[in-house]
Amino acid sequence: MRPYDQRPPRVPRSALADTLVGRLTAAYGAAADPERAAAMAAYMKDVAPFLGLRTPLRRELSKAVTEGTAAPAEADVAALVLRCWELPEREYQYFAVDYLRRHVSVCSPGFLPVLRWLVVTASWWDTVDLLAAHAAGPLVAADPQLSEVMDEWIGDEDLWLARTALLHQLRYKAATDTGRLFAYCRRQSGHPDFFIRKAIGWALREYAKTDPEAVRAFVAAERDALSPLSVREALKNL
Repeated sequence: MRPYDQRPPRVPRSALADTLVGRLTAAYGAAADPERAAAMAAYMKDVAPFLGLRTPLRRELSKAVTEGTAAPAEADVAALVLRCWELPEREYQYFAVDYLRRHVSVCSPGFLPVLRWLVVTASWWDTVDLLAAHAAGPLVAADPQLSEVMDEWIGDEDLWLARTALLHQLRYKAATDTGRLFAYCRRQSGHPDFFIRKAIGWALREYAKTDPEAVRAFVAAERDALSPLSVREALKNL
């Protein structure tokens, strides 16, 4: 990891984030289930400790935490997600991802350094995949010049940045930049890691819902370069 990857972005001052984090830690902490937490951490390969909150309960608590609060500005969103990423338990990061998904429309291209930090810190599929499809994707769609950032991430040595680039168009459907999608898949086709190979197949499978013939043709042309996992995932529903 390069030195600049190790420095988190500055956390903006935000009274709204102060309020939300205070409510959040009180609500989540009171509902913690240590026995369940241990099982959840083991399931997620101990990427982080857990509080042990079931998803329905966590969502109910999250709704109460945000109830009656003002709509955020970009600085509020940045402050909230960065402060949640500083907290050890994974459920706080889930709250941050959900909050960002809900309010990504207020974020400008200047939010990219924050998003990058979220992707490369405490990285695992449970947060990265949502950040790719519901944060990176909308940001790039709102400002297509940010595609150049994805062009950088696809070749990054950090596999989670590359996975984010592969998956950021998951929800684009007919608006997908197929040239970029196929180029990204081709560029990482020889990657040895499961999470990149799986992402290639997933990205292709999702686009196949829009243009199955294009995906069939791409897989046929690249079959020798693509891993069996990528091919199997890409053609699963065809």
